Amino acid sequence: MATQTEHYKQRKPPWLKIKLPTHDSFFQVASLIKGKHLHTICESARCPNITECWSKKTATFMILGSVCSRDCAFCAVPHGTPHPLNADEAIHVAESVDVMDLRYAVITSVTRDDLADGGASQFVAVIQAIRKKRPQTRIELLVPDFKGDEKALLSVIQAGPDVLNHNLEVPERLYPIINRPPENYCRSLELINRAGRQGVITKSGLMVGLGENEDDLIRTLKDLRGSGCDLLTIGQYLQATEKNSSVVKYYDPDEFSRLKTKALELGFSAVVAGPLVRSSYRAHRLYRKMQDIQQRTS
Repeated sequence: MATQTEHYKQRKPPWLKIKLPTHDSFFQVASLIKGKHLHTICESARCPNITECWSKKTATFMILGSVCSRDCAFCAVPHGTPHPLNADEAIHVAESVDVMDLRYAVITSVTRDDLADGGASQFVAVIQAIRKKRPQTRIELLVPDFKGDEKALLSVIQAGPDVLNHNLEVPERLYPIINRPPENYCRSLELINRAGRQGVITKSGLMVGLGENEDDLIRTLKDLRGSGCDLLTIGQYLQATEKNSSVVKYYDPDEFSRLKTKALELGFSAVVAGPLVRSSYRAHRLYRKMQDIQQRTS
C-alpha cells in the first residue's frame, strides 16, 4: 500500500499542468492584496487557477481572518485558534473590488465557530461596503454553514447577495474521511434549501477523487437538486500538502464531461465541471447563464 508521502509525490496527469505567473496584472493583484492586509482563498487553499485569475485581475477574497476553526482533511487553509476580527476588513475588501474594477466579486471565509453568529455579520458588512463603494458590482458569497443558525443565514441573505454558494464538497459517505461529522451533510443541504426558499440564486461545489463511486455521486447530485440548488461546480481534488488527504483517483476530462451532462439532466440550471474547476472559478459565467435562463422563462 502506498504511503501518504508516495501519494503526494505521484505524477499528476498532463491535463493538470498549470502555468507560472508572468503577466504584470498578476503581480499588481498580489501587491494590492498585500497592501490592504487582505486574504484570498486563492493563496490560502493553494488554488491551481491563481495564475489565470490574478492575471485577469480577479480574486476570491477570504474574510474573517486566515485561520479556520475547523480542520477538514482536504483543506490547506491553516486551522487553529482564529485571530480577532479586523474592523477595517469590509472597507478594505470594498476598496480592492473598486480598484480592481470588478463587475463580479466573490467573497468567502474561513469557518469561525468561535463567533456567536459564525461570522454572518462580517459578511453583511462586506456586502454593505461593496454596495456603497461600487453598487454596480454583482456579489457572490461562498459561506460556511454558520453552525446551522437560521437567523445568521437569514441576515446574510437579507443583505442582498446575488448568489449564495455553499459547498457540499463530497458525498455523505466520505464525510468521516474528510474529518466532518456526517450530520453536517444534511445541515449543508438545509442551508441551500433555506437560501433558495428566500429567493436567492443558490450554488454548490463538489470535488472528486477522494474515493467516491458513481452511486455516491449520483445520490449527491440528486440531494443537491432536491434541495433546490441552481448552480454547480465539480472539480478534481488535489492534495495540497503531505498532511492532507491523498488523491485516490484522477478523473479525466471525459469523465468530467459525463458528470456535467448527468447534472444538467437532473435539472441544474448551469454546471461547470473539469479537472481544475474550483467553486469560484469563472463564477461570473455561471451567473450569466442563470440570468439568461431567468430572462427566457420570465
